[in-house]
Amino acid sequence: MTRGALLARFALILALGLAGCGGEADSAVDHASPSEKPAYGDTLIEALTGNISGLIPNVLSDSASFEVGSLIYSGLVTRDRDLNVIGELAESWRFSKDCLDLTFHLRRDVRWHDDTPFTAADVVFTYETMINPKTPTAYREDFRAVASVEAVDPYTLRVRYKQPYAKALQSWGIWMLPKHVLEPYVREGRLREAPQNRANPVGTGAYRFKEWKPGEKVVLVANPGYFEGQPHISRVVYRIIPSQATIFLELKAKGVDSAGLTALQFKRQTEYPAFRKAYHKYEYPASAYTYLGFNLRDPRFADRRVRQAFAHAIDKREIIDGVLLGLGREATGPYKPGTWAYNPSVKTYPYDMDKARALLAEAGWTKNADGVLVNRHGQPFAFELLTNQGNDERKKVAEIVQASLKELGVQVDIRVIEWASFLKEYIKKRRFEAIILGWGIGLDPDQYEIWHSSKTGPDELNHVSYANPEVDALLEQGRQSCREEERKKSYARLQEILAEDQPIIFLYFRDALPVVSSRVRGIVPSPNGILYNFNKWYVPKHLQRYTAG
Repeated sequence: MTRGALLARFALILALGLAGCGGEADSAVDHASPSEKPAYGDTLIEALTGNISGLIPNVLSDSASFEVGSLIYSGLVTRDRDLNVIGELAESWRFSKDCLDLTFHLRRDVRWHDDTPFTAADVVFTYETMINPKTPTAYREDFRAVASVEAVDPYTLRVRYKQPYAKALQSWGIWMLPKHVLEPYVREGRLREAPQNRANPVGTGAYRFKEWKPGEKVVLVANPGYFEGQPHISRVVYRIIPSQATIFLELKAKGVDSAGLTALQFKRQTEYPAFRKAYHKYEYPASAYTYLGFNLRDPRFADRRVRQAFAHAIDKREIIDGVLLGLGREATGPYKPGTWAYNPSVKTYPYDMDKARALLAEAGWTKNADGVLVNRHGQPFAFELLTNQGNDERKKVAEIVQASLKELGVQVDIRVIEWASFLKEYIKKRRFEAIILGWGIGLDPDQYEIWHSSKTGPDELNHVSYANPEVDALLEQGRQSCREEERKKSYARLQEILAEDQPIIFLYFRDALPVVSSRVRGIVPSPNGILYNFNKWYVPKHLQRYTAG
């Protein structure tokens, strides 16, 4: 399973995007010697800053769960190192000339982890699960575009679309689910409560579930029956360590083999011989941005002038230089600079405190004698800014936002919350005034799930409750066309509106900064990051540190 491709496939609450290009100069090539042969064995210990929320990723939305789930489950298609769509559980496919019929031919050598054969019936079941109104999923829309799905025979699937759909093929990268295991829970609307969401999930992926101790670790073991061949690394252990500082200490003590670094760690704290000998560092533009979001149901933030004022009051360059040490670029919208959908000509908000004050005055906010910003009724402008525990970068960003808005007379109180609780109790229930979070943008420019006004429910991804009829129409147009030039027009206009409305303040796109133990071989950076070929990573026998068990 190509984890980088899967993580890039959906819009996630994501701190470390895994799709990018290039590699740091000293680590852009594999470090294996020509005479070295791939070996089986050893354990890779990875660090996660947040606990997973379950083991069935179709009904989850956090990056930790996707990271683990993407090794357990497979889709019909995935992405290769150059981001091309390739077959995974499907060995081939064919579109009709009118782009309405998509026929898949499935591999015949795939078995679920319990040794049951994978067939077209499982694909039909997964489709029916995704469109079932009882299924609490944020990824339903791709499948509502489908008119019908038919299993022609056990290894042939015919999908009929209502109209041409831009994401038709790539949407079938969704994790396939086992009908023989999960059907009763889907029928009863209890998929999230299914035992397999807590233990012993059944997938077709490269690794099988071994153990989950919430808040401590998740353990996966290599699947000997994996259809692409048994992975070389025998075991993957995800240690849940909710502190980037603690993760760094674990790296230095060799208690962790792989993790993402902060900019400070990457640039200044790892430039010494012992670390560079123990780990290889990688750097590439992440497909993820960090933002300051508002609950738009709050009357204060519903006023666009207030949001625009805050955008002028926050110096993005200060954040990029001070927090990221230059390892990032300013965001003007939800598309990464350099991608085909990116519009470089949208409205921007240069740092300008006078402009910020003028906009706030227009909105009815002025400073009183004590320098506090108050409305016409004398009520001070004060709000709580939430972010998640374990991410030092976001906390520093929150502190810069706090200091910047204090100059305007706005009181901001920062609150840092444990990741799982943050998602369940605050984001899902919309119990926040403002947040610092990140979005992974995926490889397709479709942003329907995040910005469409119909997607504001508790299990959906329009967390800020944004609603704009023209944006809704553009999102619908963009996903209905099969022509890139037509889609580009829709998304160019979408970015213009989002830049004007500022439903969130788009802060920056950061670089992904992973490190991996130098004993690991087979890593080749690419436009798809480093994880696309994880199954091929290996540790030479003489360097193996652990015995599987």
